[in-house]
Amino acid sequence: MATGFGITKAGAMSKKTRADLIDIVLYVILPCNIFNAFHKGTTPEVLRQCFVAMLAAFGMQLLYMIINRIAFNRIPLERRVVFQYATIVNNAAFIGLPVIGTIFGATGILYASVALIPMRIFMWTMGLSLFTDMELKKRLKTLCTHPCIWAVILGVVYIFVPFTLPAFLADTIATISACTTVVPMFVVGSILSDVKPRDVLDKDCLYYSLFRLIIIPAIMLGALILLHIDPLVTGVVVLLAAMPASTTSVMLAEKYDRDSNFAAKTILVSTILSIITLPLIAEALRALGIRS
Repeated sequence: MATGFGITKAGAMSKKTRADLIDIVLYVILPCNIFNAFHKGTTPEVLRQCFVAMLAAFGMQLLYMIINRIAFNRIPLERRVVFQYATIVNNAAFIGLPVIGTIFGATGILYASVALIPMRIFMWTMGLSLFTDMELKKRLKTLCTHPCIWAVILGVVYIFVPFTLPAFLADTIATISACTTVVPMFVVGSILSDVKPRDVLDKDCLYYSLFRLIIIPAIMLGALILLHIDPLVTGVVVLLAAMPASTTSVMLAEKYDRDSNFAAKTILVSTILSIITLPLIAEALRALGIRS
């Protein structure tokens, strides 16, 4: 992130370059990373835990709906819409997969990829409806054509087909997948270079960040421990829940004439604070014996 911050400040990465890198990450690197997590020899137990991770992620979306009903009522409408969307859709795909891959390895990536399916469903249905009245058919089309969704589908199919990919193709996918840690962090660092010190002191953004980065993962951790969910699944889901606001918040706010400047501020503040909270949560999980 510091490298991304530095090269942007030095003028080596423009906003256009950053936008192109975001597309490359979302439509090329992450799909390769997701597919690469599915490999031959995956055990029935691992597949069962994938299903558990997906159920936990649906439960997490239910929690988000409850929070959106009660937590942001005092916030003005233009800001409230941003907070509600950024609660439903955090940056779990963009930042979460690299972090989880570093901490929990390939199996963690596998669980996270499956657990992200509910968020993507809510992102293009309920989340999008906060900004626009786009008809359901168009939302479902956007959802069904997303490369990350297809990476999961093809990955599951690949487990069961009676052949393996040619070495050159498997190596290419693995090499692109290895960029998942580096390139997204460059982009996040570049985004942070736009922040002004006074923006971090916005009380509404700090209030949102309290829920997004601390209260939500704490609730999920407590619930999953009480339900005796597999420790690795618990760690993955809790870290996904602890990610900052999604970069798509500002894109949708800009497109549908909402307060895009405030959306950008929300992303920046929550991302900066997550640099502090994510390592603390990871250490808390480690202290509880939740590790790869």
